[in-house]
Amino acid sequence: MAKKSKKNNKYLKPFKNWFVLIFTGFMVWMIFFDANSWLIHHELNSDINALENEKEYYNREIEKDNKAIKKLSSEEGLEKFAREAYYMKRENEEIYIIEYEDSLKVKTNE
Repeated sequence: MAKKSKKNNKYLKPFKNWFVLIFTGFMVWMIFFDANSWLIHHELNSDINALENEKEYYNREIEKDNKAIKKLSSEEGLEKFAREAYYMKRENEEIYIIEYEDSLKVKTNE
């Protein structure tokens, strides 16, 4: 039984020093329990990354919308949009809409 206590003492010997105990307690406190803990910083960094990705997405959408606005600001672009989206026509003009079977939305009874 004396051999087991020597092995245990070998691992516990550093924790008999007050400085090591205080430092260990301080590190545990700072990593897990403090208001500025590592866990909170990790969570905040992941939130920042998510917000930066969202910001990039919205910047791309703004660029795409600006291009669409630029197209619609010309007379030709506005006419093209009105013809394609709202099926508008000029006077004395006929429009035929051709729809293919694979492009139609079919309701299925389930």
